[in-house]
Amino acid sequence: PAMTFPAAPMSRALTAARQHANVLRMVSSRAATNWASVPMGPADPILGLTQAFNEDTHPKKMSLGVGAYRDGTGKPYVLDSVRKAEADIVSAGLNKEYLGIIGLPDFISASVRLMLGDNNPVLGQKRLAAVQTLSGTGGCRLVGEFYSRFLGTGTALYLPNPSWANHKNIFRDAGLSVKQYRYWDASTCGLDLDGMLADIADMPAGSVVLLHACAHNPTGVDPTVEQWEAISKACKARGDLHLFFDAAYQGFASGDPERDAGAVRMFIEDGHPIALCQSFAKNFGLYGERVGCLSMVCTDDEEAKRVESQLKVLIRPMYSNPPVHGARLVSKILKDQELNKQWRAECKGMADRIITMRTKLRGELERLGSSRSWAHVTDQIGMFCYSGLTEEQVLALRKDYHIYITNDGRISMAGVSDDNVDYLASSIVAVAG
Repeated sequence: PAMTFPAAPMSRALTAARQHANVLRMVSSRAATNWASVPMGPADPILGLTQAFNEDTHPKKMSLGVGAYRDGTGKPYVLDSVRKAEADIVSAGLNKEYLGIIGLPDFISASVRLMLGDNNPVLGQKRLAAVQTLSGTGGCRLVGEFYSRFLGTGTALYLPNPSWANHKNIFRDAGLSVKQYRYWDASTCGLDLDGMLADIADMPAGSVVLLHACAHNPTGVDPTVEQWEAISKACKARGDLHLFFDAAYQGFASGDPERDAGAVRMFIEDGHPIALCQSFAKNFGLYGERVGCLSMVCTDDEEAKRVESQLKVLIRPMYSNPPVHGARLVSKILKDQELNKQWRAECKGMADRIITMRTKLRGELERLGSSRSWAHVTDQIGMFCYSGLTEEQVLALRKDYHIYITNDGRISMAGVSDDNVDYLASSIVAVAG
């Protein structure tokens, strides 16, 4: 009879290889399914606009969507005062150690004094809790987390309609219920003061109200001094609202940091315990350094210490402590008399160039015989012009004339120059009449 023999045992190496392959298949399968349900996130509208511009090969294309200053030749601009401060800091051979949780004390002091003024009683009475933040976005998120923790998750926070697009995302993700109050009047391309005051009167008790300190983004429509007084009076009459100023353009709006601080100083003088977020991206050209400050007016120094302690509790697990370099630059410039003077002149130069481009754009639109009123182009202030163009007209500008602005008709005036203002005007008239 035929003989049978048992199968030869697999070698240890072959067995190990098969086991390893099985493990890889299991890991691969698990990796493929862990995030299978994660949807694609929506594209950022501004970044998408920039990408489309970069891919456009038309020689007259214009990028007027991004909120970053450009010089008269369309190039990014680094202030000479920043260059000098940076050289001094580098030559000093400072270390790169961690900052404390609240940030650089000299920067915080210089920052709040720039907005409140050196002689503001709040500073003398030590009634201000203040910390360095990751620019304006980080400051907004931090105060949003503070409100959510101490006013309660779901607290209503009111934004002007419209507001900076990221405001909604920031405060929603901080756990607040984001709502809107009337601000823009499409019929006049100006402020709907009556609507705003009526909405303030109707807000639920305990609501937070966000106010743009100057150079409202995206409309460029700022209240007059008299209108700010009416808004302050309306909020004071309520007595149960929490006011938060977002200040991203001090000095960049009018060219005068003192004038641009007017609303904030008025509200503090009127007795409002405001919160304030400052960004130094635009007015110092420090977009990539992420330099900001959050401060909160308190009843007394003891309350200020408690509020600061809770801001530190929020900061520690969020980002631990802020970056040092940009804070050193701002502190150096604001505390050095000559650099401060130079910065103010450069800041005014940026503001003046934008004001000049507004005047030239309006003048050319009117010279071309447009059937519309363009007075709002020069009535508005700051980096952006809320043109009043419809989305259909915006898309026509993009498709037919290679001009890239956001779908709501917001034009970044920083991208307008002597070389392209006439082309912009003629293109607008072609699509809007």
